[in-house]
Amino acid sequence: MISVHHPTSALPASDGNDVSSWIESSAKRFSPTEVEVIRHACDLAAPLYSGHAELTGAPLLQHALGAATILIDMNMDVETIAATILHAVPEYLGDWRATLETRFGANIAGLVEGISRIEQIQEFSEIEGLHDPHRKNDDHAQQIESLRKMLLAMVQDIRVVLIKLAERTQTLRRLSGASPDQQKRIAQESQGIFAPLANRLGVWQLKWELEDLSLRYLEPQLYKEVARQLDERRVDREQYIIDVVVQLKQELHQASIKGEVSGRPKHIYSIIKKMKSKHLDFSELYDVRAVRILVDDIKDCYAVLGLIHNLWQPIPGEFDDYIARPKSNNYRSLHTAVSGPRGLALEVQIRTFEMHQHSELGVAAHWRYKEGGKTDAKFDEKIAWLRQILAWKDEVSDSGDLLEQFKSELFQDKVYVLTPQGKVIDLPRGATPIDFAYTLHTDLGHRTRGAKVDGSIVPLNTKLQNGQRVEILTSKQGSPSRDWLNPTLGYLQSPSARAKVRHWFKYQHFEENISQGRARLDRELHRAGVGAVNQEKIAQKLHFQKLEDFLAAIGRGDVSEHQIALAIQEDAAPRPEETTLPFTPRRTATQTSPTGVVVEGVGNLLTSTAKCCKPAPPDAIVGYVTRDRGVTIYRMACAFITRLPVERRDRLLDARWGGSQDVRADVDIEVEALDRQGLLRDISDLFVREKVNATKANTLSRNNLALMQFSIEISDLEQLNRLLALIRQVPNVIEARRRI
Repeated sequence: MISVHHPTSALPASDGNDVSSWIESSAKRFSPTEVEVIRHACDLAAPLYSGHAELTGAPLLQHALGAATILIDMNMDVETIAATILHAVPEYLGDWRATLETRFGANIAGLVEGISRIEQIQEFSEIEGLHDPHRKNDDHAQQIESLRKMLLAMVQDIRVVLIKLAERTQTLRRLSGASPDQQKRIAQESQGIFAPLANRLGVWQLKWELEDLSLRYLEPQLYKEVARQLDERRVDREQYIIDVVVQLKQELHQASIKGEVSGRPKHIYSIIKKMKSKHLDFSELYDVRAVRILVDDIKDCYAVLGLIHNLWQPIPGEFDDYIARPKSNNYRSLHTAVSGPRGLALEVQIRTFEMHQHSELGVAAHWRYKEGGKTDAKFDEKIAWLRQILAWKDEVSDSGDLLEQFKSELFQDKVYVLTPQGKVIDLPRGATPIDFAYTLHTDLGHRTRGAKVDGSIVPLNTKLQNGQRVEILTSKQGSPSRDWLNPTLGYLQSPSARAKVRHWFKYQHFEENISQGRARLDRELHRAGVGAVNQEKIAQKLHFQKLEDFLAAIGRGDVSEHQIALAIQEDAAPRPEETTLPFTPRRTATQTSPTGVVVEGVGNLLTSTAKCCKPAPPDAIVGYVTRDRGVTIYRMACAFITRLPVERRDRLLDARWGGSQDVRADVDIEVEALDRQGLLRDISDLFVREKVNATKANTLSRNNLALMQFSIEISDLEQLNRLLALIRQVPNVIEARRRI
């Protein structure tokens, strides 16, 4: 919600009398016990900070109390205020953690520690070259975004970020005391990192001040020109909005419309940004001053619109109905501009509470619309949750409850680390230096022999933490170790890094694997009784573009004998009368079975398919007359048939597949994959899309490997081969094959 911000009063000096006065002025916001906590914080900080100044030249205690005042105006709890006062204690007190825990408790000590950790963000931005105008825009924006995410990920308590935002705002208020180089660096850093963070967290009263004060030092001439054209002091503009809000509340009451009215004057940064993006002159802007009205339902939105237009003259061409015609991101609201009191242009936004909630927290979040960033659904959800927490803070009176609400593990799925040059790299939680190396470059990963984290040599299976700087030690010629693929040793967490290591081993000894593969393929051709065959065609059926890659895969063991036999059958496609058996099944009168198999037999014998080989069209098949189960249909290449004793061969009958399109056969398949959450769901969804019915499923997971076995119904082998090819494309799947 847009709120009217009241600037903080003059900052207190650092002498004892003024500190006492500051504490007394803050007492009305807190209980007597809480005031004592703040007083003890000042008592500890005052002698430690004495003689020290913030980079703007302001006394350090004065700076800390100024930041604390900002947070008091935001109704933050006493732990946040005390931690803000104590934020610089680690620089001047040796055993500071134990001292703070003893005197203030673990919560406040933890907040102070969090502030110290994210102070690194200044160093990160300097190393990365955040302020380098020669950086490519895309890479530059991506790194700034990574820095924002890392800053949020580095803290477990979001109040730490709020303290940092308040402390940075206080620095900007006194930035005129810093050197020109410092002014530019801090302003760029504030505009690129901290203002967007305030925006995303919904801390509007800090967002606009961070943006305005940064702009004052980055584009001073333009800032002064716009400020001059506004032709009024900020306090006057704010008073104008206050008067408009009061008047609108009275009008709503008289019209018996229940609603909330809030507003603020549009700040200078927003004005300049809009002038640049829309190529407008200042005189063409109609939303320098804006109010927002929230009501219960849509009919009230239009009732309020009529009330506004009756009250003030609408400005032609400045009305947008995003309720009847929502934006592409589902943003809904009524926007109008009128000539308000004293003839000044006034923008009015009207929406329901539900629309406002969606705009602030849903897929059409205000910060995404303003920044125009790329969608990151998981990160958006986390930000929305954090903004809800900030909205709840006024309703939670007990500090213990507040702490539980603020503490979260929302950013525990990622870890953000730095290269020696300061580039931010995001990795899966639990990632190691080897994962880091492969993320940077495949060759760097292959040649990894050691790693340094924050300057110290660590084991290669060390789990990296947020904010650490990682350096990889390499050899000139190197190769990965097979131990890296052992999940119990913990060397690799990233699936992509694991795949790169596995790929390296696959393509070693290439010529030797080709030779072994050719020998195995010749054996399979001989076993199947096939002479001349197009080997390249067989390779393509198994999704290999080159024959050499196919032969090497056979030599490595990546292609099973069963897969080769299937491909040979499809390519050779022997007709039933061209059997490869060393004997000939007997032929009698034709008998069509209910399964769609045409059997050369007599009488109405019961027909079923063998469970051992589960034949399916267009497998070459043969019938076998059992003693008590009728005729069983086997694949001609089934071991049961090929090894059948001579004295039982007279039970064999010629069989072939009928022409019915409705015939479906049961087939067993197995899938080998790296285990992950959602793997079974993804494969099941594939069955649904391919219209394949799974009659049985069995899964086994061990040492991060998953073996899945399915019984499915298919119409022919073409459908089976297509399904197996699609399963192999599912992330983390190593192999998918038909079971013999």
